[in-house]
Amino acid sequence: MSKNFVYLGPEGTFTEEAAILYDSSLNRISEPTILRVGQAVIENKQSIGIIPIENSLEGPVTYSQDLLINNPTLSIEGEVILPINHYLITKPSTSIKEIEYVYSHPQSLGQCKNYLQTHFPEAEQIASLSNATAVTTMLNDTRNSAAIGPQRTADIYNGVIRDSKIQDQDNNETRFIILSHSDHKFTGNDKTSICISFKEDKPGSLYEVLGVFAAESINLTKIESRPTKEILGRYHFLIDCLGHREDQVLKTCFAKIEPLVSKLTIFGSYPKHEAS
Repeated sequence: MSKNFVYLGPEGTFTEEAAILYDSSLNRISEPTILRVGQAVIENKQSIGIIPIENSLEGPVTYSQDLLINNPTLSIEGEVILPINHYLITKPSTSIKEIEYVYSHPQSLGQCKNYLQTHFPEAEQIASLSNATAVTTMLNDTRNSAAIGPQRTADIYNGVIRDSKIQDQDNNETRFIILSHSDHKFTGNDKTSICISFKEDKPGSLYEVLGVFAAESINLTKIESRPTKEILGRYHFLIDCLGHREDQVLKTCFAKIEPLVSKLTIFGSYPKHEAS
């Protein structure tokens, strides 16, 4: 039985584009929110999911981080890094000079803020659940409006591209993770994602943990914090490191870290994405 591939929809989002890049053979199913993508995977062992986790311009996608933190049964089995190009899309009848509203996902609005300030300083920016939703909302809007989205979205929904690659930086990339019920087997070119937290805030706690990684010569590729939402000033720390959790050096590292933290969660080990 073929697996379902659940993605942040609707059809035409960057997440769907990343899903096609990861495995175009699977049956794709869209969900309207990141939380719904996670729930769909949790509820169906024949499903995997894909969600954005970070952008090179706007940083982490906190909804995705919280999904991982709050659902320990989810594992990461892979990652995809997708170059992001944004397009200004309108209805055929809309004049660029008349645009009063611009729809897009909040991350995309942030990635195009200089462009919008320069070309549409008076236009109201309206956040949408996804870039594809922004385009469909704009097409049904009777006002003079535009949307920011992928080129494929314009093709699918018959929008008109009025400007291309409008993001503020050319090196705009989004990293997506593949959610599953288990992580990936060892490949020899792997990454592992974990989360740690501490019971109490005391000097040197995080320093001790980072020292263990340094002593074992383990390269950290990312470290970020998220509030525990229990008390102000208390955080989870999300760490990506090179290597597979089955590597002896990582096993040793995690064994040394466990007594130093109140909680250690291994989100999964998976092949490191290689740029083509």
